Amino acid sequence: MTYKHFLILPLLVLTTLCNGQTEKPSFIQSLNMPNIWVDSVFKKLNKHDKIAQLFFVRAHTNLGKTYEDSVGMVIKKEHLGGVVFFQGGPGRQAILTNKYQSLAKVPLMISSDGEWGLGMRLDSTISYPYQMALGAVQNKELIYHMGLEVAKDFKRIGMHLNLAPDVDVNNNPKNPVINYRSFGENKYNVAQKAGAYMKGMQDGGLLVSLKHFPGHGDTDVDSHYDLPQLRFSKARLDSVEIYPFRELVQAGASGVMIAHMNIPALDSTPNMPSTLSKPIVTGILKQELGFKGLIVSDAMGMKGVVKYFKDGEADVMAVIAGNDILELSENSDRAIKLVRKAVRKDRITMERIDESVKKILYAKYWAGLNRRDTIVTQNVLPDVTRKESLTLVQQLADASMTVLRGKANIRALKKEMRTVIISIGSPHVTTFQRNLGAYYPNSIFYALDKNANANTIAKMMAEMDSFGQIIIGIHDTRTRPGNGMVLSPDLKILISEMAKKGAIFALFANPYNLSALPGLENSKALVVAYQKEEFMQLAAASVLKNQLIATGKLPVTVNNFFKYGDGE
Repeated sequence: MTYKHFLILPLLVLTTLCNGQTEKPSFIQSLNMPNIWVDSVFKKLNKHDKIAQLFFVRAHTNLGKTYEDSVGMVIKKEHLGGVVFFQGGPGRQAILTNKYQSLAKVPLMISSDGEWGLGMRLDSTISYPYQMALGAVQNKELIYHMGLEVAKDFKRIGMHLNLAPDVDVNNNPKNPVINYRSFGENKYNVAQKAGAYMKGMQDGGLLVSLKHFPGHGDTDVDSHYDLPQLRFSKARLDSVEIYPFRELVQAGASGVMIAHMNIPALDSTPNMPSTLSKPIVTGILKQELGFKGLIVSDAMGMKGVVKYFKDGEADVMAVIAGNDILELSENSDRAIKLVRKAVRKDRITMERIDESVKKILYAKYWAGLNRRDTIVTQNVLPDVTRKESLTLVQQLADASMTVLRGKANIRALKKEMRTVIISIGSPHVTTFQRNLGAYYPNSIFYALDKNANANTIAKMMAEMDSFGQIIIGIHDTRTRPGNGMVLSPDLKILISEMAKKGAIFALFANPYNLSALPGLENSKALVVAYQKEEFMQLAAASVLKNQLIATGKLPVTVNNFFKYGDGE
């Protein structure tokens, strides 16, 4: 009997085993239930194919047919367990997923990084606000509904696992890799907001993976390029970094991703990445925290894991450590062979492999992969850019608006007064300016590029004397809102001088950048809008038109002037 035949065996209806409940059990609950499909698939797997279920291959739909076909050959030849999709488009991905599933003996678990939705990887799709902005939102229901919407999008194009949310506590402003991807610096806020997002996705039928265990927030090294080291005590890690993971494991998280970090307090082995550490993966996550779900490695080609463990040894050690899914091995064919060799040499038991395989099969069943299905490839784009999703994006942006200074001064803005509206950092007139200009009829626009010099600024200032109120938007136009926003020294002087003259500011950038803009603490009013996107510009404009009351609270401490929880 082939796999394709036994996949349509009569199935045990799990819901009838749960005291007659009709509600679908959670993935964690399902692990304790008998499952005919899981057992039947498991019994047909030989040793090679069991090991192969642990490995997920990288895929793209923006790199051409040759690349796509090469991934298909790997899937067909090696019988891997799943795919992690990266850049491309939703329609192309749906088509390619159908092709890859047709090549697989056991249905593939399809995953991607969707911390802010499909838009993190796919063009033309919806990007929700980054988690830093969501950390400012006080209405958790909005974040829960975001999770539901993201689950719809993932499932519409045939995906089953979102490698999100990020539950790192970003208590290091210099963090180069987490930063705006975190809900902030407060462990309670992170746990609450991540929990709402997680629950929304899981209630929507999507598997999740909390990341990056045991916490990647307090490092200034990017594990893509090197092995970060955390030199904190176990007590500190347990009370801060691990706190959100513990809370969300107890709340029923279906998956956890392991970070590539060296943490001597948890494993004293020199240069040992946490991904490869049995004391961390099995000892802390599985035994101390009692986690029963999927354990996913961070990408196994990152320098943080292969720098000291080369030529496939990292893959073997990751299995020994207790990981169930190994993402993006440098060479999955080599890795499978090395794991088989490790079994023969008694470094790994088949019982250890079987534990992960059954967990993966249970996850595939929970995600609906027991039923062979073809993704409908018509109308994919409109189906993942729904009106209700776009409305939710704006609601989240509105809810994130954070007034750090001068709410009363914003209320005092006069519609008919002559108003100058300046964009700093953008070479063109912005959505923020146009929206405000439609409200303030006696207004004029100026745009100053991030490199604007004193001469350009002086020319503008000479024309501004007759204007009564000044609104300035500061824009970080980079793709992602990290630290180190580039503005010329002359622009920074201008910002400080305009603050003294009573200007009202909106910052469309990571709030950590406030530390490099001295003088804003003296501003007449200051709105933090977190990122450059149009939905944030519209939200900030609504605040400055007194059509929206800002309710956001700053999710991080910037300096002595701007602290966690600030927001008028």
